[in-house]
Amino acid sequence: MIDLHCHILPNIDDGAKSIDEAIALVALAAEQGVSRMVATPHIHLGIYDNNLQSINAAYHLLCDALALTNIDIQLRAAAEVRVSPEIMLFIEQQQLPFLGRYQQKDVLLLELPSSHIPPGTDKLISWLLAKNVLPMIAHPERNRELQSHPERITPFVRAGCLFQLTAASLIGDMGEAPKQLSEYFIKQKLYSIIGSDCHSLNRRPPKLLQAQHAVTALTDQEYAFALTTSMPGSISNVLFAESSD
Repeated sequence: MIDLHCHILPNIDDGAKSIDEAIALVALAAEQGVSRMVATPHIHLGIYDNNLQSINAAYHLLCDALALTNIDIQLRAAAEVRVSPEIMLFIEQQQLPFLGRYQQKDVLLLELPSSHIPPGTDKLISWLLAKNVLPMIAHPERNRELQSHPERITPFVRAGCLFQLTAASLIGDMGEAPKQLSEYFIKQKLYSIIGSDCHSLNRRPPKLLQAQHAVTALTDQEYAFALTTSMPGSISNVLFAESSD
């Protein structure tokens, strides 16, 4: 399996708080059958002011530590980027890391607030698409506006956005509302990938395997494989074809 959304870089956001915890999270993922991970720390202006430099520094720190272990996993780094007007400037300046490529477009993991869909999000997505950047909407099932009005995801679907399901949502760890909406979207086969979105050993460990089983039960094994292996593999192949240096 391939995990394209996880917060395993140490001391950079609300994810792993130490190099030891980061290694333990990677080890847990590997035990579940994950062979590739793309670390996606938050870029959230005013809260997690990460950039290419801070992400790369934490990434290389973790890579160096993992090289001293026998954990068999491939690692790369990107980011989970909160919706903001500044994204346009960052794209113009080539200051945002991408998850990979899909249909000849760079894939950007884009996070909505948990409360609502900000006005102008549709215009931002149109702008990104015009710049050859394909938004992947992170965990839409956790957005309270979509929980109340699931049909409001339709403009994102029509625009051609990709969608990432958080494993913990589907298996019920994040409450009933995200679970119900994720099941509803799964049955429509709306999602493109499942990411663990793991943050910590106790509160949010990696549970990609459990989510894969849940998708199989709701739909079929082929879709579960696509969400956890073939689609994330296709998107991230360009990252893993490159050197990790």
